[in-house]
Amino acid sequence: MEKFKAVLDLQSKHRSALGYGLVTLLTAGGEKIFSAVVFQCPCSATWNLPYGLVFLLVPALALFLLGYALSARTWRLLTGCCSRSASARSSSRLRSVFVCAQISAAAALAPLTWVAVALLGGSFYECAVSGSASMATLLCKGRGPSCAAKLPQVPCNKQEAEMQDILSQLKAQSQVLGWVLIAAVIILLLTVKSVTRCLSPVSYLQLKFWEIYLEKERQIFQSQATEHATQLAKENVRCFFECSDPKECKTPSTKAWQQISALYTFNPKSQFYSMLHKYIYRKEASGSLRSVEGDAVVPVLGFVDASGMVNTHE
Repeated sequence: MEKFKAVLDLQSKHRSALGYGLVTLLTAGGEKIFSAVVFQCPCSATWNLPYGLVFLLVPALALFLLGYALSARTWRLLTGCCSRSASARSSSRLRSVFVCAQISAAAALAPLTWVAVALLGGSFYECAVSGSASMATLLCKGRGPSCAAKLPQVPCNKQEAEMQDILSQLKAQSQVLGWVLIAAVIILLLTVKSVTRCLSPVSYLQLKFWEIYLEKERQIFQSQATEHATQLAKENVRCFFECSDPKECKTPSTKAWQQISALYTFNPKSQFYSMLHKYIYRKEASGSLRSVEGDAVVPVLGFVDASGMVNTHE
């Protein structure tokens, strides 16, 4: 039991890292299955280039869109945005663009992993480049006049010495590009992470406390919401069958739900750990959570919007 609890504690503390690691492993495994089972280069001057590019880029695009769909911040941003007033939309436009950029950066992990693993494997690149007329001049430099005509057959005809030489060259190019992409992504991630942490308005330990608070708020909110919804449902069903009047059961207004579902903004003058926290303390003063001077979207606090109720119906 203690070992199981330790595993759960580890998962809770390193949820983000474990999630990214799992996405990377699944993407790499999916690419290996595709290249071994599904992918079959047509070895045609007409089809090699589009066929190779489709397998290299289209799954990456699908994974990018899936990353958007699986992000809680995406739906927090989109839900109800069309029904807001024009003034509300214009005031939050810049903030929304900034959040979209953050979501895009997170969603790009799986696509970049797919492209990098595919380049390291080399199959997609070999097929695509062997059908490129512009690359034929470079690859066939110093070779016989029949090289350009034979080039599309390189992925299929691996017996000839000349074909093996070109295939080795293509594989080397693909793997070099793959390692360059991996190095560039790692450097970019470390740079962005370092800059966002450097610009953090709060300290390292306060961020840790913040994460703990959000996890506890999410758990309690989920529990209270389930309990309240159960009580309301029971009361409505009871009144229906007994043909009686319902007892008063208060629920938050639509405006209250909208306000706690808004994107989080940080204000050093009045620090709050979530939109729910902000709603409880600001509503007494103005009854609104509209932006005030000093409110800003802080990159390092993006995890605040990612926290939310567990979607049990999905």
